[in-house]
Amino acid sequence: MLKKFNFISGLPRSGSTLLAGILRQNPGFHAAMSSPAAALMQGCLELMGAGGEFQPFFDTVKRKTICKAIFLSYYQEQSNMEVIFDTNRVWTARLHQLVELFDNFKVICCVRNPAWVMDSFESIYRKNPFDYSRMFSPQNRQTVYTRCEAIVGFSGPLGSAWTALKEAYYGEYSDKLLLIDYDLLTQHPKRTMELIYQFIDKTPFQHDFNNVDYAEGEFDEMLGVKGLHSVKRKVEFKPRRSILPPELFHRCRDRL
Repeated sequence: MLKKFNFISGLPRSGSTLLAGILRQNPGFHAAMSSPAAALMQGCLELMGAGGEFQPFFDTVKRKTICKAIFLSYYQEQSNMEVIFDTNRVWTARLHQLVELFDNFKVICCVRNPAWVMDSFESIYRKNPFDYSRMFSPQNRQTVYTRCEAIVGFSGPLGSAWTALKEAYYGEYSDKLLLIDYDLLTQHPKRTMELIYQFIDKTPFQHDFNNVDYAEGEFDEMLGVKGLHSVKRKVEFKPRRSILPPELFHRCRDRL
């Protein structure tokens, strides 16, 4: 039986895949890119909720039991693990559900300057010049300005994650959160991981920050965004000039 669930959430392009790659070096931990567990739970709740065809067959206790069973079933292959880290940006907007399902869980929220999040999205886009990914529609992929607007909007990957993070940060369960800045993780990985282990109340593990091995190439190919969930083997910070036009960079930085 699974012993403990923790969660990884926060902003996109802010180190969640890198963090998962580091955590999975610990033989007692399972961590990976975003899982479908949140979407599966949401789909079931829609079916069981008001307006659903089968709503009369479910009460609150049965709904909670089914939601918990989704996690236990999905992670059955990892049932020997000490800790499971499930990753999804939506969890910061679902803390009111998680507190009903799990005891003493924690949420590691990866964050980053929004302008550099946009820069990272744009860098990935330009590295795949002939792959028209599902990230953009024909209308909003036209220029860097329309692409940024699509990502930072309330329904975009950055805008929605940002509002979910604010919901959790200012909410009644903010004590469940630990914010990890991408720059600090890459500049000081050892100290950052020590902080995470302290937060989740686990004995620190000697991670190898020169040999992180994790990628989800098949998933990225399906999206048409090669390299979206690939991490470099060595954890290090490499300062560089942004490829965004200066006024767009400042707009993204100040907008959220």
